[in-house]
Amino acid sequence: MNPLGAGLYQTFARNKLNIGIWNASHKGTLDKGKHYIQWGQSVERQTIDDKLHEWEYQDSAGYNLPYNPNMFELNKVIKSRADIDITRLTGYIQDNIIFNDSTGFTLQAGVRYNYNTLNKEFLVSPRVGFSWKPAHWKQDMVFRGAIGIYNQPPFYRELRRYDGTVNTALKAQKSWQITGGLDYNFQYGARPFRFTAEAYYKNMRDVVPYDIDNVRLRYFGENRAKAYATGLEMRLFGELVKDAESWISIGFMRSREDLDKDTYYDYKLDSLNNPIDSTLKEGGWLRRPTDRLLTFGMFLQDYLSTNKNFKVYLNFLYGSNLPYNIPNSVKYRNALVIEPYMRIDIGFSALLLDSEKSNRRSHSPFRNFENIWATLEVFNLIDRDNTISYLLIKDFSNSTFAMPNRLTPRLLNLKLIARF
Repeated sequence: MNPLGAGLYQTFARNKLNIGIWNASHKGTLDKGKHYIQWGQSVERQTIDDKLHEWEYQDSAGYNLPYNPNMFELNKVIKSRADIDITRLTGYIQDNIIFNDSTGFTLQAGVRYNYNTLNKEFLVSPRVGFSWKPAHWKQDMVFRGAIGIYNQPPFYRELRRYDGTVNTALKAQKSWQITGGLDYNFQYGARPFRFTAEAYYKNMRDVVPYDIDNVRLRYFGENRAKAYATGLEMRLFGELVKDAESWISIGFMRSREDLDKDTYYDYKLDSLNNPIDSTLKEGGWLRRPTDRLLTFGMFLQDYLSTNKNFKVYLNFLYGSNLPYNIPNSVKYRNALVIEPYMRIDIGFSALLLDSEKSNRRSHSPFRNFENIWATLEVFNLIDRDNTISYLLIKDFSNSTFAMPNRLTPRLLNLKLIARF
């Protein structure tokens, strides 16, 4: 069989990043009965010295990309140097209020502030939360909720653009959030169970968009988007068998972003694929890199009915598909799809040495050990080829192909745990 073609993809990086952080902080509390007041203040000094040197070489069928018959060119070269000093001031004060012992209602209200000398942005974030446990209910149930403003001052990785330059005027990403949930403890079949649920909504502005490049995050270095995230998470804990807690969980989430200046032309082609007309369009609301609609997890434990020293667990995790970005493409941003994630793990444990030290001989080499466990685990039992990212390569005609980067296949793990 003749090969269709051959190519080469090579990346090189010789980067150097030194970050020094000095921090001084004070925290205090004051108990006034129904009011429990907390406060804090910190001063932080950051010094950043960064040297960036990266290049990328692509070859297709013996031709260097981008192809130039007169000279050798690399596909991408990034060189930059940054020396930054930042002073950050942060503080907070919060009052935890118990209204009445008979109502079971508590309120947490406070405010946090941030200031940094890099972009000289002063941020104030008020927040309030509550919990309520109905005192006269037979059910053991606690309701909770919170609403507030959350500001995230940029750290160095958000400042750096794709081309390596640093945006020292980058603003903090800002959001307001609201959450609500409950905890419910109950008995079923004379065994304890606990159900938790939480719903949330997060509205964001001054967002710094980012892409996932293999296993690292690449930020735009600009406040170019608005975004939101909303979802629901539920989990049930319980002892299906006595003294062996298991759980099952399910989560739903949707996260979208709308970038500024994300216009592109949509071309109308003739029968020979030549453009004959074009329409200017906007990207609009697109999936964020973390947009996973469904996540399901289950963890089960059991042991031999005649001997609790022999245990087994089963862990199952499923996550629906994720988007993946095509760099420098406005029309097809986050248009690639990473197939759903699925994994099953199983483990077997045996107690080799119990905690009864009194039964050991004085000259025994294990006399000072609490216990020793041996465990055999099989990770990714079904040997599924889960994809974490894509490697984007080009051919001579400049067409892009996505090559999946796979996670670990089936793996055996043997471990010995000794406590003393």
